[in-house]
Amino acid sequence: MKRAAALLLMACSAAASAADQPVWITAERPWLDVIHEGRLVRIQREADNLNQIDPDYALTSRPCPPFCIQPMQLAPGVETIGELELLDYLQRITRRDDSVLVIDSREADWLARSGIIPGAIHLPWQRLHPQHARAEDIAEILELQFGASRLGALWNFEHAKTLVFYCNGPWCGQSPTNIKQLLALGYPAHKLKWYRGGMQMWKSLGLTTAPWKKSY
Repeated sequence: MKRAAALLLMACSAAASAADQPVWITAERPWLDVIHEGRLVRIQREADNLNQIDPDYALTSRPCPPFCIQPMQLAPGVETIGELELLDYLQRITRRDDSVLVIDSREADWLARSGIIPGAIHLPWQRLHPQHARAEDIAEILELQFGASRLGALWNFEHAKTLVFYCNGPWCGQSPTNIKQLLALGYPAHKLKWYRGGMQMWKSLGLTTAPWKKSY
């Protein structure tokens, strides 16, 4: 009995010790402060070493189709990025770089459950999809939000923003659909970035999310 109690005490002590270890983003970057909806939000990793992933992202076998594994590269010239590169884009936005936009293209019910990456805006994938949105509404987004300009029937993307898209992860087709549609319109591939890991990997790494409330 004493031996069992001693082993239990050792296990508890080890768990407590493990839970106290620092969890930075990188060895040089403990956190990143970004502007989200006009206020400062600190992006950092969950400090509890025993923290586990959100149950919404614990499923391993979502039916395919539609939840099929996406390729690493969507199209020639479209860069696939990871968390650190995404943080760099968010930092640029916080420093008032208007040439960059990070876009969460998921449907609203997902954001209501899991939140949004601080510094990103919500633009549901349907609003850029010709089967779900009017051509004039898509054109308005291209001009007013993305910075493109119209030349008759053609588009000029010379001063258009760099767009960083993400959705739920490597099994999510929402942001890939938007990127492919923009390429079809002539949006330059080098101005389109894809965070393939999406919310799946963001949550897996214990990174901060911000609450989301529908505003449109």
